[in-house]
Amino acid sequence: MNITPDFSVLGLALTVPLMGYVLAEGIIGKRSYDRMQRRRDEDPKALTGMYRTWIAGAWGSVALVLAVLAVSPGIAPSDLGLNLPAEASETLGMIAGVAFAMTVVALAIGLRGGLPQRQGATGLQPRTTAERWWAAAMSVTAGVCEEIVYRGFLIAFGVGVLGLETTPAALLALALFAAGHLYQGWQSMFLIALVGGALTRLYLTTGSLVLPIIVHALIDIMAIVVLPALNGRRSAETAG
Repeated sequence: MNITPDFSVLGLALTVPLMGYVLAEGIIGKRSYDRMQRRRDEDPKALTGMYRTWIAGAWGSVALVLAVLAVSPGIAPSDLGLNLPAEASETLGMIAGVAFAMTVVALAIGLRGGLPQRQGATGLQPRTTAERWWAAAMSVTAGVCEEIVYRGFLIAFGVGVLGLETTPAALLALALFAAGHLYQGWQSMFLIALVGGALTRLYLTTGSLVLPIIVHALIDIMAIVVLPALNGRRSAETAG
């Protein structure tokens, strides 16, 4: 994949708050997550409120990425992965294959009684219908926004501003992606880095963020909406 972004002076200025958001996201996210955990049993809106805040922050960061693109004539949308893949039919086939595989896994897990959730993600499990809708919205938001910021923008930033080759820029972006999930704990961050590495590979292979966005959103929907619902249903059947 050929990434050759040329940031304008104004574009570079706009990267300052954007990089500030990226560097602070892990700490801010952990603080808001811990606060939500303390308040959740007393405040029925604690989880949805946190999701709303996270969603707003994520889309705000994407707005900054698009602003950098708009004021930098030397940056093509394809430098940020904002283009359709060259082999659209192949990509659609891969998307269908991933969706089918994840559906089969979900059904198998449901039949076998569900899986224990990762410790770092237990606080994100929805308990009500409203929470499930917000969890789904957060999953889609993460799929779109995190891929645009952590894959598209950060790799381009590493190449165009820091002067790195694509691979070192991708590794730096991957480290920041894992750090942004600090609230889930160190063990989960290792798993997140592995998933992020696979998404990075998809991006650099296809030259587009389309497939990484879809796969990322499906993974998050599975983790914080589908599997908790399957586990909850199985627990209710066992208790009954």
